Amino acid sequence: MAPLLMVLLIRGRIHPEAKNPVNRLLIALYMPVVRGVLRFKKITVALAVVALILTFPAFVRLGSEFMPPLNEGMIYYMPTTLPGISITQAGRLLQMQDRILKSFPEVQWVFGKAGRAETSTDPAPFSMGETTVMLKPESQWRKGMTWDKLVAEMDNALRLPGVANAWTMPIKNRIDMLSTGIRTPVGVKIFGPDLGKIEQIGKHLEMVLQTVPGTRTVYAERVTAGYYLDFELKREEIARYGLAVGDVQMVIESAIGGESISTTVEGRERYPISVRYARELRDDVDRLKRVLIPTMMNGAQVPLGQLAEVRLTAGPSMIRDEDAQLSGYVFVDMTGRDIGSYVEEAKKKVAEQVQIPAGYTLTWSGQYEYMQRAKERLIYVVPLTLLIIFVLLYMNFQSVAKSLIVLLSVPFSMVGAVWFLYFLGYNLSVAVWVGIIALAGVAAETGVVMI
Repeated sequence: MAPLLMVLLIRGRIHPEAKNPVNRLLIALYMPVVRGVLRFKKITVALAVVALILTFPAFVRLGSEFMPPLNEGMIYYMPTTLPGISITQAGRLLQMQDRILKSFPEVQWVFGKAGRAETSTDPAPFSMGETTVMLKPESQWRKGMTWDKLVAEMDNALRLPGVANAWTMPIKNRIDMLSTGIRTPVGVKIFGPDLGKIEQIGKHLEMVLQTVPGTRTVYAERVTAGYYLDFELKREEIARYGLAVGDVQMVIESAIGGESISTTVEGRERYPISVRYARELRDDVDRLKRVLIPTMMNGAQVPLGQLAEVRLTAGPSMIRDEDAQLSGYVFVDMTGRDIGSYVEEAKKKVAEQVQIPAGYTLTWSGQYEYMQRAKERLIYVVPLTLLIIFVLLYMNFQSVAKSLIVLLSVPFSMVGAVWFLYFLGYNLSVAVWVGIIALAGVAAETGVVMI
């Protein structure tokens, strides 16, 4: 756009560039370099080619990820425990975790949540917690403390039995969960017809992935580890006391499950009022068997244990269905490595040590899934873009040689960018590729102006 705007907007008398003292200084510095390059043409070309060749190993060693870290000044801690945890125990666990996190001097405040919010778009069980840790300004941190070191210290302090930790950032986590359903940087989706087999494969993956360098925590969903209380009614006994099945079911529903009798209005909020037995009368199977059922026989009451078989059973706590198949997730939290190299190594170990039965498939998801999609598109987009640029250059210069000279400046301009990424420890991501493409555009524009 700059050359076009120069032609359209610059009017009047144009002074020679040598009259500007700044230009004279730049020309004095630039002209000896130009004369030296033109004098030693072959050496210059050879040095440029050598620089390009030496840059290739550095480019290959660059890590890859879909999205760079979005440091928002806070940490998002997502602990996961086994299914079946009670509301009371989940609250105690959150309080314990919040106290530990607040003890760090870099933390300003902590807010934890367990279970789902009042929305159908957040089907989170009590076994999955979400804790927002607001950090103080970095000027108030301990000397030498970094984000990675702080997360590592928090992770060591929160190594609680039965709890798998995951550390991320709020916006980054929401993007991951909305796009793939995986709340960690890397995840594995297991598809198949049987939930029990899916859970078995997930547990095996959990053991194998723990051995991959860079793994912080791995958690495979226990898709069949939910607990349910079953009441198997004894119809003969119910009939003997002159009761109907519905009478027994009504007592079970109202006394144990709770019956909504009214609604309280608190400003703009409304809460249902439910009536049921006190917790100490229904928190144990033996106590439930002693719940009394009124009969029509002179006001007599019969214990529930005589009318129904009460027992705890295991079953799916949550059933996932994706692409018309049952599925289970394995969440992998990693640190100290880029996503691309980590997944490639993890794939090799899984292929060597995990036997996948017929009818079951694995899909690597999380950021890796979208990183692969972006890479596949870039394979087609970049060559097509270069072809379009070449056609436009040829239409302008009417010369293949001049068009190629401009295009040849693009790879040489990327030498510095690659080495900067290498020394600063940055990974290749969509954001980095946008910057590289912009740099290539500036190099091509400069080549056009120079010609």
